[in-house]
This record gives sequence, C-alpha cells and structure tokens, in this order.
Amino acid sequence: MKQNKVKVIGITGGIATGKTTVSKIIVEEGFQVIDSDSIAREVVQKGSEGLKLVIDQFGRDLLRDDGSLDREKLGDLIFQNDEKRKMLNDLLHPLIRESMTLRIDRTSYNNNVVFVDIPLLFESRGEIEDSGIILDEIWVVYTEEAIQLKRLMKRNDYTHDEALSRIRSQLDIEEKRKLADRVIDNSGSMEDTRKQVMKLLDEYR
Repeated sequence: MKQNKVKVIGITGGIATGKTTVSKIIVEEGFQVIDSDSIAREVVQKGSEGLKLVIDQFGRDLLRDDGSLDREKLGDLIFQNDEKRKMLNDLLHPLIRESMTLRIDRTSYNNNVVFVDIPLLFESRGEIEDSGIILDEIWVVYTEEAIQLKRLMKRNDYTHDEALSRIRSQLDIEEKRKLADRVIDNSGSMEDTRKQVMKLLDEYR
C-alpha cells in the first residue's frame, strides 16, 4: 500500500447533512476538493464505458431518448434493492477510484493537502484504501437524523418514507460520527458551520 504524496482528508457524512456546503467553503478558502459524486457522473456519461456496463447489467430502460443515463430512474431502482445497489457499486466504484487516484496524484504537485468528498466513505473504505488512496483523516459533516429527514424531504420533494429509505440505505450518521477524526456539526446556521470549518482549515494554511 503506497504512501500519499500529499495529505489526503476524506469528507463524508450522510445524505442531506451538508457535505456540499462544507466542500464549497473549503474550495472558497483555496483548497482542492475532489468530488466523487462529480466523478460518478462523469464515468456514466453518454458513450462511456461506465454507461455501457450499467445498461448491460440493468437494461436499456435506464436510457433517456438522447442516449444519456436517467439517473433518477436508476436511483429509484437501487435504493429499493440492496442487491442491485451492490451490483451497481461493483461496476462503477473501480472506475471512480481510478479517476480519483489520478486526480490526487495531479493535485499533489501544487498542494500539501487535498480533500476528497466521498458520501459512502466508511461503507467502502476498505476498497478505497486497497486501490491506493490512503486517508490520513476523515471529517464527518453531521446532523441528527431528524434534521436530515426534514432537509431531504424539502430538497428533493420526497415523502417521509422515500426520504427515510434513502437515509437508512447508508450507515447510520451516529456511527459515522463515532468513526470520525473530526466532526463538523451542520445542525445550526451557515455561519456556525463556516466557523467550524475555518478553525479546522487553519491547521493547514
């Protein structure tokens, strides 16, 4: 297992806990954040090998008229079925991790620390580290489940049951909090969250 050329800090949390908000603050402060969700979208772009793998496995019903992936339909399919979600992860995670490794290597030439935003970090940490990405620290963006639920229902216009099923498909946020090296509590105001992030970043300026 190789050592990083740069300090790698993982950012994670639960759905609707505010990872995107925290990552945006970090970028605004001049640090590099590699977003695994963005990479996940790239590896299934129209015409990509990743999209071909998904369609071969799950069928052409997941294609839009223009040949692109219907991500909402795919999400509905996998959130209702643990086996299918695992199948999808087995197909795409190697492609995502390969791209992430290349980006970390490129970023290391100009930075002494890089952040990687990975929603399912704890759920896939073994595979991540086996691929050569060594996480020096993990920061968890936290809110209690009741706040997650309220925010997700509002953000995605989900029913209570739809939102809860998506939250429960991930490792419990309280467990993630216990496993974190640092915790950013995003239960309050934006200003409060920013203060917490800035205090942590001060160690790396």
